Amino acid sequence: MPPSWAAPSWTNQSRARELEFVLLGFAHVPSLRPMLAVLFLAAFVLTLLGNTLIVMLTSLDPGLRAPMYFFLRQLALVEICFSLDVAPRLLVTLLRPGRGLSPTSCALQLFLVLSCVTSECLLLTVMAWDRFLAICRPLHYGAIMSLRLCHLLATTCWLSGAPVSLVFTIWLFNFPFCGPRGIRHYFCDIPPLLSLVCADTRVFEASVFVATVLIMIVPVCLIVMSYTRILTAVLRMPSASGRHKALSTCASHLIVVILFYGTTGVIHLRPKASYSPESKQVVSLSYTMVTPMLNPLIYSLRNKEFKAALGRAFLQRRSTFTP
Repeated sequence: MPPSWAAPSWTNQSRARELEFVLLGFAHVPSLRPMLAVLFLAAFVLTLLGNTLIVMLTSLDPGLRAPMYFFLRQLALVEICFSLDVAPRLLVTLLRPGRGLSPTSCALQLFLVLSCVTSECLLLTVMAWDRFLAICRPLHYGAIMSLRLCHLLATTCWLSGAPVSLVFTIWLFNFPFCGPRGIRHYFCDIPPLLSLVCADTRVFEASVFVATVLIMIVPVCLIVMSYTRILTAVLRMPSASGRHKALSTCASHLIVVILFYGTTGVIHLRPKASYSPESKQVVSLSYTMVTPMLNPLIYSLRNKEFKAALGRAFLQRRSTFTP
């Protein structure tokens, strides 16, 4: 093509900008954006510090070699990945509103969000099954929960979300997007992106519903069944101290399950529900920012072995610097 016929560079740039998405998270409260940015930055830092501490302690301390702590380490790693995917973009949206986001970046973020949510759902289910075996099948627990099986379960949890997430991400971004590309959310998620699509999405929504049932509702049912059996076994224990110890090991996990499933289900079971975008943003904060930040506190404060390991690490660190 002769140079005189070539499109100017500014034309290509303007076309690229027209294809960009803009995250409009918390646009309804512009005066609160600086304060929200400080709060979310603090939550992000606490999430990274707390979950990194869990990963390090469960990897290095010999007293935390049980399968329960192995799966807790996997959960902490998922929370770190989840936070790194969501929080930086949220901070950019708050501090530099109106900044464009390319379709590729948005699709990548959606893929990682769906993958992390799927991995967390499966990990929470495996952790409930682990507690069931430890309490209801204590004599066979060591033989069943071998190191090989633990690694196999963890690998399955990590990899299972990728194919489903990839299918839905590619499917969604093949729809035509019409009108202004302002996403009324603080990260790329299925519900706000669906509101920008100008095509029939009923088959897509039905598929998302089926996948959500399989990935979330089925694991919830398995968790409920596990804890029903656990509760039955605990009530049959003759010792009050034994009952208290058994329940204390499950309480932290139950709290996390309720926090996580209670909010993700509201958002993903009905992608085009009549909830306002602002209310969806608030609900999404629970599983994208609050739960990852609280997980280390919930598990560490209610676990004697973890607190003992933390004390040993502190004493060892102190003795290292003591002349």
